[in-house]
Amino acid sequence: MVTVAGHLQKTISPVDGRVYVERELASHAHINEVLRAARHAQAAWRHVPLAERASILTRFCDEFEKRRDPIAQELTWQMGRPVRYAPNEVRGTLERARHMISIAPQALGDIDAGPKDDLRRFVRREPLGVVFTVAAWNYPYLIAVNSVVPALMAGNAVVLKHSAQTPLCAERFAECLKAAGLPEGVFQVVHASHEDTDRIIRDPRIDFVAFTGSVAGGHAVQRAASSRFIGVGLELGGCDPVYVRHDANLDHAIENIVDGAYFNSGQSCCGLQRVYVHEKLYDKFAEGFIALTRKYDLGDPTQASTTLGPLVRTAAADGVRTQIAASIAAGAKSPIAETAFGRSKAGTPYLAPQVLLEVNHTMPVMREEIFGPVAGIMKVTSDDEAVDFMNDSDFGLTAAVWTEDADAGLALGQRVNTGTFFVNRCDYLDPALAWVGVKDSGRGCTLSVVGYEHLTRPKSFHLRTRTT
Repeated sequence: MVTVAGHLQKTISPVDGRVYVERELASHAHINEVLRAARHAQAAWRHVPLAERASILTRFCDEFEKRRDPIAQELTWQMGRPVRYAPNEVRGTLERARHMISIAPQALGDIDAGPKDDLRRFVRREPLGVVFTVAAWNYPYLIAVNSVVPALMAGNAVVLKHSAQTPLCAERFAECLKAAGLPEGVFQVVHASHEDTDRIIRDPRIDFVAFTGSVAGGHAVQRAASSRFIGVGLELGGCDPVYVRHDANLDHAIENIVDGAYFNSGQSCCGLQRVYVHEKLYDKFAEGFIALTRKYDLGDPTQASTTLGPLVRTAAADGVRTQIAASIAAGAKSPIAETAFGRSKAGTPYLAPQVLLEVNHTMPVMREEIFGPVAGIMKVTSDDEAVDFMNDSDFGLTAAVWTEDADAGLALGQRVNTGTFFVNRCDYLDPALAWVGVKDSGRGCTLSVVGYEHLTRPKSFHLRTRTT
């Protein structure tokens, strides 16, 4: 939870409700200086050789890794992820950063158009200028690194505005980049209000906006940028589907799908929410899913035994309760009572994991993004029916199928309208693959060599080598 009193921003920990961080919001004068410094620094940074940029960002990774323990602890207190899982975000951040550094020479290399008479022709990727990254709290490092590291590698300056729930994450980026020797002004952090964030996007010194957040937030960013010809990358919501085919490995599917639905307390844009199960496996799948769900330990995320922590704030948990209640009122059945998890209680951020059965596509659980530990399980009779339901959504971030037939899995993936398609796994970002959404899940792309295309502009060179 975040409160703002005057110009002071307070981050309230979902763990125990106390104020964990206080930060002054940036003044207009400070924001102006940040943008001036970024513009000035980028003019020099763009000419730093790629190998030198790579050396600095490799040292950044080393500095980040040195701080892995306090970074993980801060993560738990800021947004509530259990301490047993928080270190995974440090590892994932380093995996993505190091991959994007390693592929930069390939991604940013000249594209040779081939020989033609006495001409040399090629396309070169040039930096955009100043990239403004607006990052979310639910995976605060993994989200930010997707744009921060490749933007810097490409020769851009970066201004990072992190969620008010996770301000220390932005400051850790700055601390590690400074220790790595990044020139002053090339990367800066700003703690800003929504109004000032809008003002920054509209500022002519910003050349690209990388935003992660809600669909409503994406529309606000799009409106702010609409009067200028700049690129906008939007990673927004999800209501991600999975299909358990008739030939699936049942135990493997149950274990993976339960984890995909409830990890991070369901606070993941690519977490699984809509589960379609072939009628031949439905009863056994539902039974196994419920049994495994009951094994979660909902509690204090600072304790090693806890496997499910609180949602980020009480209002978020109560909002999810409202969506669950609306689905039940529409006919869904709830086999797990909230009272089965003693810590779960209205008026707190602690929320029991929930499975809803006998669902249909009129219910919130199968139509809306539910940013919490909730899954709806629906019986289907065929592959065709499953694909129709999977595509019947305003979102399209990820989708998955469990099957022992690899060819059938690939064929289904070609029919599902989604940014990433998995077979026999879920809820994972491979940095070698493009991370992209369709429909209300967003636009643009991060990660992989394709991600670099959105952080650079092509410039064509057409050189006559002989004039006689």
